[in-house]
Amino acid sequence: MNSAIITFLLVMTVPQWTLQTSGVNARLRGISAVNRRVAWASGSGSTVLRTEDGGASWKKITLTSDKLDFRDVDAIDEQTAHVLSIGNGDASRIYKTTDGGITWKLQFRSDDPKAFLDAMSFWDADHGLVIGDSVDRQIDILMTADGGQHWTRVPPDKLPPAQDNEGAFAASGTNIAVYGHNHAWIGLGAAAHSRVLRTTDGGRSWKVSETPVKSGQSSGIFSITFRDASHGVIVGGDYQKEQEAVDNLAITSDGGQTWKLVKGLTGFRSVVTYVPGTRTLVAIGPAGSDYSVDDGHTWTQIAGPGFDTFSFARGERLGWGAGARGAIGRLTF
Repeated sequence: MNSAIITFLLVMTVPQWTLQTSGVNARLRGISAVNRRVAWASGSGSTVLRTEDGGASWKKITLTSDKLDFRDVDAIDEQTAHVLSIGNGDASRIYKTTDGGITWKLQFRSDDPKAFLDAMSFWDADHGLVIGDSVDRQIDILMTADGGQHWTRVPPDKLPPAQDNEGAFAASGTNIAVYGHNHAWIGLGAAAHSRVLRTTDGGRSWKVSETPVKSGQSSGIFSITFRDASHGVIVGGDYQKEQEAVDNLAITSDGGQTWKLVKGLTGFRSVVTYVPGTRTLVAIGPAGSDYSVDDGHTWTQIAGPGFDTFSFARGERLGWGAGARGAIGRLTF
């Protein structure tokens, strides 16, 4: 192949960040991109943001007067989105809008003082999952089949027992990966071993696999992604050591039954996701980001800032990252 063509292809592959202005100083840990124009973001201080012009401007949306920390937002379409707040007891909530954020409905408020929700994900407009920290050695998973009008807990006998202190880090809203209509995986940590839960029946029953990702009180799996029913990637590390990348990346090719440790990240990473329709991945954390073009086997550092969370627009090779002090950046390939 002509050397000029090779150089052109390499340049076109390298992802690049463009910083944007959010207009807020909140720590943004939730983001969900719908398309090239519309994306949602969420964070501390009851912050919810929405853009309609590709991030050229972000509008702050007033949802509630209560002081909540919205760690996750999942957009169904341009007008419909769910936001999830964290905290013990009734601080853990889920709200929904169907009119672009003009009005909101409180869909769920925890009545268990020990409960602590972490993240959510949806297969489609009706079916979704929420993961929370374990309570009394029981893993806490909620399911909906009607767009969040009703949330029900998965019975304990359909779940493996939890480890002491096991939960999902509420760092990026990407602890749950869904695929097709019935497959889902959940990355866990903060316990003796980092584990991945998996379901093939829409969340009605779950199995668990141990992974080689290092786990402890402040470490474990922070994010999980799958490109099909077989191939997936988990990332994490120790959030108290953002510059370190010690046993914080693993891949699977058998649907999450077994995981292989891989090296190559340049720091703690709180989110990992596939470029839609490709085998290319990005892994991002507060201290920086990396990308892989071979299903996670090898990695290259991306020049530029770090973020807490990230979302690709559906079917597009562009997306948004968000993080501390209202930071928002657009990544394009």
